[in-house]
Amino acid sequence: PNDPDDAKTLSEVAGAKIDEVFIGSCMTNIGHFRAAGELLENYEGTLPTRLWIAPPTKMDAAQLNSEGYYATFGRVGARTEMPGCSLCMGNQARVKENSTVVSTSTRNFPNRLGAGADVYLASAELAAVSAIMGKLPTNEEYLEYATDLDASSDKVYRYLNFDELPDFTTAADTVELSADMREAARNLQAAMSS
Repeated sequence: PNDPDDAKTLSEVAGAKIDEVFIGSCMTNIGHFRAAGELLENYEGTLPTRLWIAPPTKMDAAQLNSEGYYATFGRVGARTEMPGCSLCMGNQARVKENSTVVSTSTRNFPNRLGAGADVYLASAELAAVSAIMGKLPTNEEYLEYATDLDASSDKVYRYLNFDELPDFTTAADTVELSADMREAARNLQAAMSS
């Protein structure tokens, strides 16, 4: 932990006790949140870890909510943050001092997420399994959970296409563009399609 260049295989760190898990950052796309939600869906009770969920945008949060994932996160006791940086920025919310954390953010420098925190960087899928187990799993334990995602990967890992969301396309239709802006957009579209 605490150095993004200090990569380890899962088998080298399996068994490490995990106190808190952060699934968020601008690099974590909506499919990763869906995958975490799918992995958490069958979990009964409250997680043995403190799970933080922070989608990067309000649009991601709205879509996850409409698809029922926020209900799953709430049912297992996750702390859902306002969309945005949250723990990743390191100057907003903080994890408990001296805790061991799994994070989907791109940085794990000392003290960034909390004073004295040891932070492992991982995928959202590994983060969700760690939240469920309260530890970094073995390869076999991880695959027991992750294999189930294969059957639903088309549904889970699809991108959020803003141009297909009625609330956002309706709002976009109200924006007035100058003739110069419309011409520039047409020129760009023509250049991209040739």
